[in-house]
Amino acid sequence: MSWNNQGGPWGGGGGSGGQGGGQSPWSRGPGGGGQPPDFEEMLRRGQDRMKNLVPGGMGPGKVGALIGGIAVLLWLASGLYQVQPSEVGVPLVFGKSSGELTENGLHWNWPAPVGSVLTPNVYQRNQVEIGFRPGTGSGVNIIDEESLMLTGDENIVDINFTVFWVIRDAGDFLFNVQNLGTTSDLTIRAAAESAMREVVGRNQIEPILTANREPIQEEVRGLMQRILDSYNAGVTVTRVQMQKADPPAQVLEAYRDVQAARTDQDRMRNEAEAYANRVVPEARGGAARIVQQAEGYKQQVTAQAQGEAQRFISVYDQYKKAPEVTRRRIYLETMQDILGNMNKVILDNRGGQGVVPYLPLPELQQRQQTRPGPPVADASGAR
Repeated sequence: MSWNNQGGPWGGGGGSGGQGGGQSPWSRGPGGGGQPPDFEEMLRRGQDRMKNLVPGGMGPGKVGALIGGIAVLLWLASGLYQVQPSEVGVPLVFGKSSGELTENGLHWNWPAPVGSVLTPNVYQRNQVEIGFRPGTGSGVNIIDEESLMLTGDENIVDINFTVFWVIRDAGDFLFNVQNLGTTSDLTIRAAAESAMREVVGRNQIEPILTANREPIQEEVRGLMQRILDSYNAGVTVTRVQMQKADPPAQVLEAYRDVQAARTDQDRMRNEAEAYANRVVPEARGGAARIVQQAEGYKQQVTAQAQGEAQRFISVYDQYKKAPEVTRRRIYLETMQDILGNMNKVILDNRGGQGVVPYLPLPELQQRQQTRPGPPVADASGAR
């Protein structure tokens, strides 16, 4: 808006009359000539109305008391606080807890600076990482001071694990655990690292890296719970999960070579045991068969010997009864056994002189065996 040299910033001249005269912002009526509002008059009217509300008048002391009362009411009203369903309220008066906990809903406690309220989340599952920290994206930041541990057989193992815990007692947790609400949680972290180092120090490196992880995790959880209970931390450790258990990176390749050699050793041992399990029963079976054959031969020879002895005794008994007849019979049986299969002819010429005719009986028998048989007639009757 431009200024008018003759009539000031509101336009027109400075006179009070005229159709075209200027108007001030407090001008009233179509003819102009209005006056600015009287602030003193407005204040006086406000005081009159306050006197009508307060019997006996409104002096300076009563005004101060009213303002003070309103301030006190506002201060007391600021003590109202809301507890969420997953939280527990812990009211404090001059920094000290009365031991009373409040559930979800609207409650009141002395406002600051007299009182305050802490509302920890008792249903949230918290976790602490030992040996590593989550990095940007999917990467992690390794903390060697926490992850490198000494085993019972004096080897170094690199272990990363996570501890999951919840608040069991809000009062003990708030006043006995250091650095609440930060990423450090020094009390829980120190207890977890101490428990893991103690358990790892009691075990060999081989079961830690292979098949013994679950018992180690459970043992660490139990030991950590006992440590925190001794501190009255008000915390329950729900689970300990080992993320990684490897030898240090500097010797990882050499350790893998050792593992491969041990795998080959186990394979060859299994093959040898399988061969032994196959050969030993066969050898035992062969030995048992030989023993049984020997037992059978023993029984056979014994039975034959007993039979021969019994026959000799029976012959001897007959010999005592008729010696000459028995001797003659034995001689004839013996000669029969000896000469029965011999291809010889014995001639006895004691009965007369001259040449006795010789009949080659064995040759005749052989010729008769080699002579072809008679022809066999076919179905038509022809030979």
